Amino acid sequence: MDAKEAARESIESTADALVALSHRIHAHPELKFEEVRSSAWTAGVLADAGLPVETGICGLPTAFACRVGDGPLHLALCAEYDALPGIGHACGHNVIAATAVGAGIALARLADDLGITVSVIGTPAEEGGGGKVLLLERGAFAGVHAAMMVHPAPFDDLRPRVSAVSHFRVRYTGRESHAAAAPERGVNAADAFTVAQVAIGLLRQHLRAGDQVHGVVTHGGEVANVVPAHTEGVWMARAPTEDRLRELRPRVDDCFHAGAIATGASVAIEDVAPTYAHMEHDPDLVEAYRRNAHAAGRPEPGDGAITFSTDMGNVSLEVPAIHPCIGIDSGGAVNHQPEFAAACVNASADRAVLEGALALAWTAIDAATGAVRDRLVAGRR
Repeated sequence: MDAKEAARESIESTADALVALSHRIHAHPELKFEEVRSSAWTAGVLADAGLPVETGICGLPTAFACRVGDGPLHLALCAEYDALPGIGHACGHNVIAATAVGAGIALARLADDLGITVSVIGTPAEEGGGGKVLLLERGAFAGVHAAMMVHPAPFDDLRPRVSAVSHFRVRYTGRESHAAAAPERGVNAADAFTVAQVAIGLLRQHLRAGDQVHGVVTHGGEVANVVPAHTEGVWMARAPTEDRLRELRPRVDDCFHAGAIATGASVAIEDVAPTYAHMEHDPDLVEAYRRNAHAAGRPEPGDGAITFSTDMGNVSLEVPAIHPCIGIDSGGAVNHQPEFAAACVNASADRAVLEGALALAWTAIDAATGAVRDRLVAGRR
């Protein structure tokens, strides 16, 4: 039996466990760095398959690593499992986790024959926590030659446009006063946000294509008859590359400083997560995934039609990587909508788990047995 057929049989034999894992994570959504059950369940399926798992790696309690084989080519599969506040698994990380586990189990059983090392890395806090950035800095990807994962979306997309992004908190401090009796004695921190948001709205017409700014006010005051002295919001600035982001961010910060100047409030701006980099998709691995996804039953994919940000971008600047999107039937809903969350456990999402795992495993087999192997082992782009 050849390696690809063996991988198919392995995934088919674990199909029930993989789908059950996806559904279990989906039913119990946990936020960034709080994925205690989700990470344990994901690691548990690997352990149940007889594979070694180290939990709490790199000082992150909800990260783990499962490493098998000792071949010269080291391939990593990234599992995500955190959810979004309020709307749960509206980005389908339950599918991502199960897909990585399925591919990892299949490849682990072939590692010696293929001459590879396989790691499944549990990567917490993709939704605004930068878990992969922390894992990179702390050595979780040391010695890895290529990293792969697939991400649910409304349709298949080979090379989604992954923007660089910074996440930051803005706090204004003013002075309380009676809003009717002595408003002139107050310094309105809510007005500072109003000025800043108007400035950002005006800035948008001068931004270059691909630059984006968005955010929410998380605290706007206490009661209507007291001039609000404390307001707070969380914002994101995105650009197609890290260089472009470094140009954009000061312009956005100036809008928040304008709010402080105009109202007399003070402002504090602080990053709340590591900066996410743009993504560089390895062309050879992308092409291998395209062929294998089609052979696994996936439709012809788009190419660069979807835009988002992910800490997998940081990984891709260190080692060759791919992050294709795998389509599910979401009824027209897009990621980060409640309707998309509901779709992430339907029949099409379950198929995506199995077909995505198969496409990843087959792509890894091609990387281990084809011409790209020498380039990856040598660390060449």
